[in-house]
Amino acid sequence: MTDRALPADPPDAALMAAIARGDRRAFGELFRRRRGGVYRFARHMTGSPSAADDVTQDVFLAVMQDAGRYDESRGTVAAWLCGMARNFVRRRLERERDHEPLSGDGAHPAGLPMTAEDPVGELARAERLAALQRAILSLPIRYREAVVLCDLQEASYADAAAALDCAIGTVRSRLSRGRALLAAKLAAIDDARAAQQSTDAGRPGRCFA
Repeated sequence: MTDRALPADPPDAALMAAIARGDRRAFGELFRRRRGGVYRFARHMTGSPSAADDVTQDVFLAVMQDAGRYDESRGTVAAWLCGMARNFVRRRLERERDHEPLSGDGAHPAGLPMTAEDPVGELARAERLAALQRAILSLPIRYREAVVLCDLQEASYADAAAALDCAIGTVRSRLSRGRALLAAKLAAIDDARAAQQSTDAGRPGRCFA
């Protein structure tokens, strides 16, 4: 790869064109801009930080080889990268479908502070985030993709459609169904927790002298 000076704040599409010509600085800039989005998508889809790292690495290795295949008329660079990440995630999940679901490698939930002034409140929040992640991971993959892209990644319908290689109407339909399934799963979790708390409250306490 070559090493050329970049213009100030080049658009993603210009970076892709430069990468296709072998420009290392353009690749570094694109990686800096878009790595986080690719990682978060893979993290939400798999529930595993290590899997997300692997998928992100696979995506940017593919960028080095296939940047010339990017077609700006078919969507943004961010959507193209998420489309590649989607394919790598699906292949990984296909290989691992006969094994235990990814547990998240024991990592601290993304975005949750490691220390808190209100440990009880933060514990409740951590439990809620963990329940949400489990519920998302339990969605059928076509609905999970739509929820992750549109609700968690805040992608536009057009970008989600480009990433998923489907019509915008299909994205809307999958997102609506995914949201309904997710709401039902979270309601069931809340009902189970409330029932458990009611049972615990009815038990006699233990007294230690």
